[in-house]
Amino acid sequence: MTGERSVYEAAGGAPGVLRLAEAWHRRVLADPIVAHAFRHHRADHTARLAAYLGEALGGPPTYTASLGTESEVVRLHAGNGPHEEMDARALAAWDAALTDCGLDADPRLAATLHAYWADGIRRMAEHHDPADHVPDGLRLETWTWDD
Repeated sequence: MTGERSVYEAAGGAPGVLRLAEAWHRRVLADPIVAHAFRHHRADHTARLAAYLGEALGGPPTYTASLGTESEVVRLHAGNGPHEEMDARALAAWDAALTDCGLDADPRLAATLHAYWADGIRRMAEHHDPADHVPDGLRLETWTWDD
């Protein structure tokens, strides 16, 4: 629908997406299965995640303009083999973070954000090969209400 707010705007823009990234990060660090994958991330991981999420949800191209590329993000997640339990728990943490931020109050927004994160987990899990097998030039996809 023309003129409809982006998913990014519906999630509260930059402040809302940062709250979501912070809430999710807190939840995964508290999960004994998922936490090990995040304990050694950069100190600015949450801010970088928020910039990535913002761009992916229809906000400004902050991530790709100054922080990194989609190929680099995929490389960070590549070569770890299957980890279905960790993926399921990361998705559950995401859904709980939506509740923490009040983003579950709008069922359409919550369903869209859930579908986005589940798809992202699926896409990252496709890269079982080592990071150096991930091609350059991958595009950060923008998620819309119709995805």
